[in-house]
Amino acid sequence: MVFAVYAESLHPDQPLEGLRMGECSDPVTADGWTTVEVRAASLNHHDLWSLRGVGLREDRLPMILGCDAAGVDEDGNDVVVHAVITDPSWRGDETLDPKRSLLSERYQGTLAERVAVPRRNVVEKPASLSFEEAACLPTAWLTAYRMLFTQSGLKPGDSVLVQGAGGGVSTALIALASAAGLRSYVTSRDETRRTRAVELGAHAVFEPGARLPVRVDAVMETVGAATWKHSITSLRPGGTLVISGTTSGAEPPSAELTRIFFLQLRVQGSTMGTRDELRGLVDLLDVSGVRPLIDRVLPLDRARDGFEALLAGDVLEGVLVP
Repeated sequence: MVFAVYAESLHPDQPLEGLRMGECSDPVTADGWTTVEVRAASLNHHDLWSLRGVGLREDRLPMILGCDAAGVDEDGNDVVVHAVITDPSWRGDETLDPKRSLLSERYQGTLAERVAVPRRNVVEKPASLSFEEAACLPTAWLTAYRMLFTQSGLKPGDSVLVQGAGGGVSTALIALASAAGLRSYVTSRDETRRTRAVELGAHAVFEPGARLPVRVDAVMETVGAATWKHSITSLRPGGTLVISGTTSGAEPPSAELTRIFFLQLRVQGSTMGTRDELRGLVDLLDVSGVRPLIDRVLPLDRARDGFEALLAGDVLEGVLVP
């Protein structure tokens, strides 16, 4: 048996009603799978959506939560876990597999003392990264890495707008943009978050909707409806908008289609990232010294405290340790 944090029931309006902690069965490994002793696992909003019943079906309960983890595999190697599980026959970009899922959707997740994953889903953790830092990477930071370095076409010296400072993905975008030599502009309603963005490496910060000093080469969009018009109007002709989320809604007042075709803008969707991109992200942090900002580290049996902070929006990056 293992101690774990799991969803016992689903509650769309009160997600923490179904959150439980206790003993669960040991993870079962199939051919080609391995067991990882979890040293640290991070929380993210996917866990709250799971508790609401988004992406997690009732017939799969009880389900251990958590997508992100770092630990030690069966061979004694320090590893980071890649959360995207593909069909065994799939080859190529894992994010394009129509049968893909994440840990904690079809397979038990990482908020436990041990987790079972395909052997191909473990990436070596360098000694320079702590387990807590490494556990922050597989969802939010990997999403940001793919947006910036795979989907945007940006190169050192280019300019980028990051909409909405404060979340895990936007925080990673700002830090990674600085490490890559990009000129970054960041928006936020909150003065404290704007100040933190500058500390992370942003060149300038603005209120939402403010006119920027230049038209940017690319926009990183995770907010959606509330910032869509500003994102489109902030791009230079031929620029790229990369979108990976719609936290304010998926239906903007205007799609700005005329501006998109007249200025030959590119709108590029982006979801999670591949194992190779996770390796690239780990290597970048290893050589650059960039690190996730960890708001708090809690023992696994205090998971509810972390979930309550996440639900209240009162956490930058939360990590649980068994």
